[in-house]
Amino acid sequence: MVLGKVKNFFVSYDCLNDSNVPVFASGDFVSGRVIIEVTGEIRVKSLNIHAKGLAKVRWTESRNAGSNTAYTQNFTEEVEYLNHRDVLIGHNRDDDSCDEGFTVLHSGRHEFPFSLELPQTPLATSFEGKHGSVRYWVKAELHRPWLLPMKTKKEFTVFEHIDINTPLLLSPQAGTKDKTLCCWFCTSGPVSLSAKIERKGYTPGESIQIFAEIENCSSRVVVPKAAIYQTQTFFAKGKVKEIKQLVANLRGDPLPPGKSETWDGKMLKIPPISPSILDCSIIHVEYSIMVYVDIPRAVNLTLNLPLVIGTIPLHSFGSRTSSVSSQCSMAMSWLGLPERPEAPPSYSEIITDEERQNNLELPAVRDEIEGPLYAYIHEFRFQPPPLYSEVDPHPEQVCGSMDRRPDTCPSR
Repeated sequence: MVLGKVKNFFVSYDCLNDSNVPVFASGDFVSGRVIIEVTGEIRVKSLNIHAKGLAKVRWTESRNAGSNTAYTQNFTEEVEYLNHRDVLIGHNRDDDSCDEGFTVLHSGRHEFPFSLELPQTPLATSFEGKHGSVRYWVKAELHRPWLLPMKTKKEFTVFEHIDINTPLLLSPQAGTKDKTLCCWFCTSGPVSLSAKIERKGYTPGESIQIFAEIENCSSRVVVPKAAIYQTQTFFAKGKVKEIKQLVANLRGDPLPPGKSETWDGKMLKIPPISPSILDCSIIHVEYSIMVYVDIPRAVNLTLNLPLVIGTIPLHSFGSRTSSVSSQCSMAMSWLGLPERPEAPPSYSEIITDEERQNNLELPAVRDEIEGPLYAYIHEFRFQPPPLYSEVDPHPEQVCGSMDRRPDTCPSR
């Protein structure tokens, strides 16, 4: 038999999204195929896969130990999120001399499916940073007798979803600052800045509306600006390494002395960026929007407002302009409930005249009940209920009864 050759050996994922990009979340099933294309025939001892998810941090620092001595210290840390192994063909024996148990692959294309479930626990979002990364991949190894193993690896993306439709992330962010400029013994007037954004949570592709008021009472021309920054923080061996990067920015018009300017919803668009990473113990990715006044020959007047970049965009009823009633209306429509409760049916619609006459014919045991108790039961049982009304027919009586209860808390 002429030994064949492996022409192609790679991993392919079954993508379920429209963009054909392998993106998953915690609890999802990752499925795909290991594809082998051969010319001729080959004998295979085993085909294994190893799925792994790892957050890793690494950086080095140079330190001096004396006048002529220096050394480099490494800082590394790892957190494992996924570790799964599976055998697609054969066994894991190391005996290559035995001809039994080998699988023969004939010339052509061969596909071997695999599937694994990601952990239900929160996973860190895939990320590539300067001093660390969060990566997920599937590695396949093809073992053949008397030959070195062939290996191939393909990464996939994991998003730990962040829903910005929560009270915390829908809350407005605002701040105010002022600064008095000094030049030697002369004191200039203050520069004041007030800024506000509608919420804390956004998703990539959205535009942030910035509301700001800038007042320049100094003797210098200042320029209002805004920028979005990403802060990468890495933790290893008790040390912290921080990297700050500019994501997007805008520039306002120069503001002469004695003038003021108002930003009534100035737009700053968020480019395609990685979501916030807040739950990983060794890597944090955080965002902020900085609204500041660029002051020549002085330290800038700066306001930092925190941001969270999520993966689940804002719902229509989650905006601050929507009312509580509209949110309740949408929730009721999801449950198949009417927006307003319907009035109960009238007494005559439920109880017919025949049933009412039959109920009037009491059994013989009624003679054993005497006194006012029986009269009360009889009257309550057969009197029609009061007519339904959404308006209180006796508002004055209710108000009077409340006035007679001074111990009731109005806030309750």
